[in-house]
Amino acid sequence: MATRFNSTKRVLQMNPTLRFCVRAHHAVAVITTIVLGLASAAFAQDEARVKAGMNTWKNAGCTECHGAFADGERQRDEAPAGANLRSTRLDNAAIMEVIRCGRVNTGMPRFDEGAYTQRACYGQPTGAVPDALYPTPRMLSLDEIELVVTYLRARVIGRRAVTPQECAYYYEDLADTWCEK
Repeated sequence: MATRFNSTKRVLQMNPTLRFCVRAHHAVAVITTIVLGLASAAFAQDEARVKAGMNTWKNAGCTECHGAFADGERQRDEAPAGANLRSTRLDNAAIMEVIRCGRVNTGMPRFDEGAYTQRACYGQPTGAVPDALYPTPRMLSLDEIELVVTYLRARVIGRRAVTPQECAYYYEDLADTWCEK
């Protein structure tokens, strides 16, 4: 305890400029610790959202047309050919709208039950659902659609060839079965 008292006494006896620098250094250290702690928590929360989006992607039928890695390598031959989302240039709002509303005459179904009837699509007023939409495997909530976009942005869009790490992330416990070493 005497050492701490002597240390504090020395700081108080310093000239004002040096004392300010020492205190500023301590303040920066404390703020940095807080920011890093918050960033770690935010990363963990974001990673949980990415995982939830990936699980929705897997369970909503997206892989049937777009493939497991959203590269257009569909998993069912009778499914429509989905776009390669690894190279898409759409922003999050546009991706969200395509998932919500589908795309007429392309094989892309709508995943939002309220699309067209309760929520407008592509700048058009609400009305009837177009007849030329591919049947939806299952409807998603707006939150689930947002999670899929989070997953796509974090793990798919802008990536080239599928890496062994991406394969392992996607297949989790089954990675040994599905992924090359």
